[in-house]
Parts: sequence; C-alpha cells; structure tokens
Amino acid sequence: MSTLYTTRVNAYGGRSGTIKSEDGILDLALAMPKELGGKGGATNPEQLFAAGYAACFENAVIHVTRGKADKVKDSDIEVAAEVSLLPTEQGGFQLAVALEVEITGVDQAKAEEIVQAAHAVCPYSNAIRGNVDVKISVFAQ
Repeated sequence: MSTLYTTRVNAYGGRSGTIKSEDGILDLALAMPKELGGKGGATNPEQLFAAGYAACFENAVIHVTRGKADKVKDSDIEVAAEVSLLPTEQGGFQLAVALEVEITGVDQAKAEEIVQAAHAVCPYSNAIRGNVDVKISVFAQ
C-alpha cells in the first residue's frame, strides 16, 4: 500500500517547550495547562490532538457521503472533540475522547448512520480504536 501523506513535527522541551513542523507552518510554544499545575498561556498536546481529531472526523463525514443522496457539505457539519487526560492505576496516563457531531440537513437516524460510517474510516478513530474510550454524540439539525 502506498503512503498518501507524511509529515514530521519536532518537539523541543516537552510540555513546556515548542513544536515545529518540517515545513515551518506549525511553529508553536507549548505550556503545561494550569489545571495540571502549569502556567498555561500556550497550547498543549491534548488541544492539538482534539483539533486534529475534530477536523479529520469532519472530513470523514464528508468523505462517506460523497456521491450519495445525503451528501454533507463542509458548512453542514460541526465536530467538537473533547480530549481528557486520565491517570492509570499503574501511575501512567491515558486519554479519553468525546466527539459531538452536528449535521444539518438530515434526520437523526441518517446522521447516526453517517457518523458510524465516518468513525469506521477516520484515521484518528482507527488509530485509537480499542485503546482509547471514544464517546460520540450525534445531533441532526
């Protein structure tokens, strides 16, 4: 199977450092969230993961409806991703995700069908399936 796209981002200084993509488009300071005892004021890995997952999942919804009667346009969908950092019993950490998917122009049953199909093809969903708890709420408008 051929690779469709590859990117590279370097991190310097951990959660209180910086990140920079090889093309220089992504160049951000990171900060430990205040909720975790940090000073805040900059993005963090959980926010970046939530942003990527929300955008990718939205595109998966669009993808699974291409060529169908219930085609979803960019302006018909909004995805909010909430990423939580949880402690494990072993002293480590794990993630949990909640996705809220709102689709305009279809009924609730169709919206749920579309979102289920999107969850099956989204690369973020596929990457964490079986390892991260993902709760999905679907709202038809």
